[in-house]
Amino acid sequence: MSTEQERAELDRRAKEGETVVPGGTGGKSLEAQEHLAEGRSRGGQARKEQIGTEGYEEMGLKGGLSTKEESGGESAAREGIEIDESQV
Repeated sequence: MSTEQERAELDRRAKEGETVVPGGTGGKSLEAQEHLAEGRSRGGQARKEQIGTEGYEEMGLKGGLSTKEESGGESAAREGIEIDESQV
């Protein structure tokens, strides 16, 4: 664990715009970067637990095609994009 002095130095560097925590990009303080990194590391796992491994893999195949108005599968069908679901 970091000492108080080390944390203060990391916080100073973070306030200058440096990323001091892996995954903490964009945080303006050490604490903010820690929270960002924690959220990013848990977010994907939480979604995978909610929809299961198969759903998570399907989401990865179609996710780039989804919009607010339609799912990735609907968008692919409309655009004539064939999705190989045998990999799921």
